[in-house]
Amino acid sequence: MRAYINNKPFDFDQEITILEAARQMGFFIPTLCAFKPLCHTPGTCAVCIVRVKRADGQELTLTSCKTPLEDGMEVDTISTQVKKMQRTQVALIFADHDMDCVTCGRYGNCELLQLARNLGVQKAPYTGKFIAERKVDYTDPAIELDVNKCVRCMRCVEVCNQIQGIGALRIDEIGTKAGVCLNGSKDWVDSTKCVRCGQCIMVCPTGALMSTDNVEKAREILEDENVISVVQFAPSVRATLGDAFGTLSGTNVEKRIIAGLKMMGANYVLDTNFSADVVIMEEGTELLNRVKDKHSVMPMFTSCCPGWVSFVEQHRPDMLDHLSTTRSPQAVLSSLAKTWLPEKIGCEPSKIRVISIMPCTAKKIEARRPQLAKDGVPDTDLVLTVRELARLFKSRGIDLKEIDDGEFDTPFMSQGSGAGVIFGKSGGVAEAASRTLYHVLTGKEVNNVPFKPSNHPHVYKEAEMDEGGVKLKIAVVYGLANANKICDEVAAGTCDYNFIEVMTCPGGCVNGGGTIRFRGNYLNATSKRFEVLERADENSPVRQSHNNPMVKELYDEFLGEPNSHKAHQLLHTSYDDRSKTPAVPSIRHVWKKIQLG
Repeated sequence: MRAYINNKPFDFDQEITILEAARQMGFFIPTLCAFKPLCHTPGTCAVCIVRVKRADGQELTLTSCKTPLEDGMEVDTISTQVKKMQRTQVALIFADHDMDCVTCGRYGNCELLQLARNLGVQKAPYTGKFIAERKVDYTDPAIELDVNKCVRCMRCVEVCNQIQGIGALRIDEIGTKAGVCLNGSKDWVDSTKCVRCGQCIMVCPTGALMSTDNVEKAREILEDENVISVVQFAPSVRATLGDAFGTLSGTNVEKRIIAGLKMMGANYVLDTNFSADVVIMEEGTELLNRVKDKHSVMPMFTSCCPGWVSFVEQHRPDMLDHLSTTRSPQAVLSSLAKTWLPEKIGCEPSKIRVISIMPCTAKKIEARRPQLAKDGVPDTDLVLTVRELARLFKSRGIDLKEIDDGEFDTPFMSQGSGAGVIFGKSGGVAEAASRTLYHVLTGKEVNNVPFKPSNHPHVYKEAEMDEGGVKLKIAVVYGLANANKICDEVAAGTCDYNFIEVMTCPGGCVNGGGTIRFRGNYLNATSKRFEVLERADENSPVRQSHNNPMVKELYDEFLGEPNSHKAHQLLHTSYDDRSKTPAVPSIRHVWKKIQLG
């Protein structure tokens, strides 16, 4: 079959849309709702309209993302007439769009504004003429929704369904009132579906979906001379923050993060790599204890990812006993920062304020878990995403390209192993654990345990170990849609894995909902970010968690041994069935429990 696009022939033998054919020929057709990384083409924005003449002579104006190319079809994508129609479509989107761009969290990174510039939209004659007041929801500690900025592209709905399999979002209402909303709840804080992974934020083209902003709260803590500010940052932060500073993309900016935080006034900068190593000590010991006890619940799932933990509590409470009780690296370090650290530096625990820099919006929810508090005071006082840290630095004029490297200057909780740093990528937790498990079972050291791509449709990769009389089959899974399938197998008794790492976000923490977002792209920096962490692992003087001298000091001085009574008190947690209650307790739910009189 042959069609003509802008008078040039295009031969094809299978179904293809006009948009895809034009792209293959190098012709640009503007799009907003169509999103190639998710194969998502709802046709709702109609910006991709083109003029078509069919073989029978019929002339039409059609959306190119939804219209199949036909034999003998003639397509015009570049004429003045077509460009004028496309500009009109963008102007109509502005007609009911909140144009308060200066205060929008997507300012400077908005796909709608970029589209308007690319098309040469110099005037938007309908702006503000058809605005219908739509929902603004700031009730949740992790995610904010402003439907007045929603362009109804449905990308958020698609990513929630396709990657996570949750269906927490949908489009509600009709006409100018239409926009994204929660499935099954009025306010975000009340949602028992959403796990706050933030992938909806990563694909939203405008500022309709944003993570909550704690930059000013962080500044207040860092400038308060009456408190001791402790800042920790996750393994993946060093691989992702550079993307916010242009030429540093794909660069390990660990030392510049330290320098920047010191410039901001941080009293202590600690490395979550250290607590990742501690997690391996606790989780690995827990796994071996379960394997050796024929009455224990198996397989064991990792518990580092808060989105995954929320998914189990909210959607799969039948899997609660399969979760490791070990806290996440964030929670482990924050607990130690308010117990061991005060002993080390000679201060009252009440003076410590912990700020955590994470790639993850769900960490904001984790920090509020009542199990991760002491006497009602959260171990983690504040969580900033990578995007928030970039804004914090830029608000003080700190450009990572221009500042000198800094060094950790704290002789405790500031050194991580190579095993700790790879926690930031999918498969990293499993590989880190396997290095220590191998040592425990054989008495030997290994820098890498080989993992191979899995033939299982829902498993990313896997490994097998048969050492010291213990057989282990380890699986690596990302995306909750995949994880749910594995849960089905566990429930049916057909799962043959002993140890299963689960990350909510595709590729792991390097693609978390709080990382730097690329306009019009999704998951496009994965390989670069993986390489940063893998190089850091390879160049680390210590490759195994159990060989980290600071971890050894922690157990010698403070905890005794992995899974000791004290370790259980400070480094382990419990889980709740939250399938019928909101993910975050709101004031209305607290009020309902109060008995007056």
